[in-house]
Amino acid sequence: MENSMKNYKKILSVVMTAAMAASLAACGNSTANTSSTTDAAASDAAQASDAAATESGAGTSSDGKKYTIGICQQLEHPALDQATQGFEDALTELLGSGNVTFDLQNAQGEQANCATISNGFVANNYDLILANATTALQCAAAATSTIPVIGTSVTDYATALDIDNWTGSTGTNVSGTADLAPIDQQEDMLVELFPDAKNVGILYCSAEPNSAYQASEFEKALDEDSISYKEYTVSDSNDIASVVQSAVSECDVLYIPTDNTMAGNTESINNIALPAGVPIIAGEEGICSGCGVATLSISYYDIGYTAGKMAYDVLVNGADISTMDVQYAENVTKEYNADICSQLGITVPDDYVAIGEAAEDTEEASDDADAADEATAETAEDDATEEADE
Repeated sequence: MENSMKNYKKILSVVMTAAMAASLAACGNSTANTSSTTDAAASDAAQASDAAATESGAGTSSDGKKYTIGICQQLEHPALDQATQGFEDALTELLGSGNVTFDLQNAQGEQANCATISNGFVANNYDLILANATTALQCAAAATSTIPVIGTSVTDYATALDIDNWTGSTGTNVSGTADLAPIDQQEDMLVELFPDAKNVGILYCSAEPNSAYQASEFEKALDEDSISYKEYTVSDSNDIASVVQSAVSECDVLYIPTDNTMAGNTESINNIALPAGVPIIAGEEGICSGCGVATLSISYYDIGYTAGKMAYDVLVNGADISTMDVQYAENVTKEYNADICSQLGITVPDDYVAIGEAAEDTEEASDDADAADEATAETAEDDATEEADE
C-alpha cells in the first residue's frame, strides 16, 4: 500500500503540473517564443478533443440533453480495445445512435499523456470520463473531483486510488468495473497443469500498482501450496528481455498478471520463454494469446459494456456515483493457447476452452438467439394475420 500511495502521489503531481502548464500557456503573452513540451501537449490534447467532438456529431438523448464523453485509454492492446468498444456500444444502444459524442484518445502507455488527456477533458467540461486501465483512472481522478469518472480494466480500485478500509465504493466521483479474475483460481490452474512445479517466477511491471497487488495475492496462494516463488519486475518495456531471460533460467513456470506493459510486449516474452520451454500462466486472454499456455479469462467487452450502463445511470438516471459499488465480471472461463500448448507438449483437461472457440460459441449462441427471435416474431405475425382473416 505504501508503494501504491507513492505512485498515486506521483501521478497527482504529474496531473497538477500538466494542468498548471496548460493554464500558464493560456494566460501567457502571445509574443513569447518559449513554450514547454508539456504546454504543446496540453494544447494538442485540447485541440484533438475539440476536433473529435466536432467530427463525431453529438445528437440529443431521450432526456433532451446532449452528452460528450472523453475516453482515456492507457494504451492499445486487445483487452483494452474490447473494453472501450463495449462501453461505446452500451451507451450508443441506451442513448440512441448519434445521441452521444465519444472523444477517444490513446495515451500510448505514457503516464504524462494520461495526465494531459485527462486535463484536456476537464478543460472542455465533458459530461463524463471513461478511464480505461489503472494509470488512466489515477490521472482522471487526480484531474477532477466533480466530473464523473467511470473506470474499466482496473484490477483493484482500493489499490489504484489508495483507499483504506475498502467497502466496495470509492465515496468519490469515481466508480466502474474491474478486470480481476479470482487469483486463487488462477493459482489452482497452475497447480493443476504443472503439479511438479517447484519454482514459480512472477513477472510484472513495478510501475503498475494493480500488478503488484495481483502478485502479492498470487504469492499468498503459492504459500498455501508450499511452492517457492520469486518476483521478476521491470520498470518499463526496455527491461523485459533481460528480466525474462533471467526468469526462464531460474523457474519452472511463470505467472503474468493483468499487466499492461507485459500485454504490449507478449511477442518479446514468447520469443524467450517458448524456446526455453518455460510455460506461462496469464492473468488475461490477450497476454495468453501472445505468450501464455492458459488463463482464467473474463470478457473485457462485457466489463466495458457494464461500465457503459453505469455511465448511463449516472448521466440519465441521476445515480450517485460515490455510492455505486465497483462491478466485477460475472463469468470466468478456463482457456488455453492451443498452439503454444502443442509446441510445449502440454495436454489440458476437458474443461478448458481453446482461445477463440469461446468467442465463436458466444457468437453462434447470439446468432441462434437472433434467429429464434425472428422466428417467434414471424409466427406471431402469421397468427395475427390468420385471426384477421377469420
